[in-house]
Amino acid sequence: MKDILEWERVLLNELPPIFLVEVLVRSVIMFVFLLAALRITGKRGVRQLSIFETVIIIALGSAAGDPMFYEDVGILPALVVFATIIMLYRAVTWLTGKSQFFEKMVEGKTVCLIHEGRFSTSEFSKETLAQDEFFSELRSRSTEHLGQVRKAYLEPSGEVSIFFYKDDEVKYGLPLLPELYYKKSKTVLSEGYHSCSFCGNTEILQPGPHICPVCHKDEWVSSINSCRIG
Repeated sequence: MKDILEWERVLLNELPPIFLVEVLVRSVIMFVFLLAALRITGKRGVRQLSIFETVIIIALGSAAGDPMFYEDVGILPALVVFATIIMLYRAVTWLTGKSQFFEKMVEGKTVCLIHEGRFSTSEFSKETLAQDEFFSELRSRSTEHLGQVRKAYLEPSGEVSIFFYKDDEVKYGLPLLPELYYKKSKTVLSEGYHSCSFCGNTEILQPGPHICPVCHKDEWVSSINSCRIG
């Protein structure tokens, strides 16, 4: 009587054993592709997980899911995928612990987005983080304007770390509240502190049009210097 479970079909689905080598090669290629793709898409797409950890989750999930649902996917190839991913995980983890260059290549690096109450525009332009999204992140930390912020960093995990001025050190800065920020204009209407709507550079300006000496943009917002509450 023929076995109820046809083990050769269950394990290899009638594929030749040499196919396992092809599976190993495919696994390495897809692992590198996933790592590169997520690295390019930016940190915010994988917030709270490192890019490398996200690759591991996606790869293991795919390797586990296909043999569960598809009859034409053998179990042994899936196990080779698992073993390959685990070996790559151990290798990459070991290399990131030994080489700062490799760690930055895989995980990215911490980037300073705000310095002394002003955007680091050269760094900000390299990231996929939109200005509105960043403003929302700052507002969620009870930040009303950039004059309250001494430093802000975008971490490799996608989290934003913020260091604030003490209350007696708060300066005039670019408002982050929508009802104030969207009153930006190319013409300053009254003398006082105004902030560039693009980079946050803050100066005392006379009425009339002005060009920001830092980023060369021409839209300004009336600055505020309120202290943080909460």
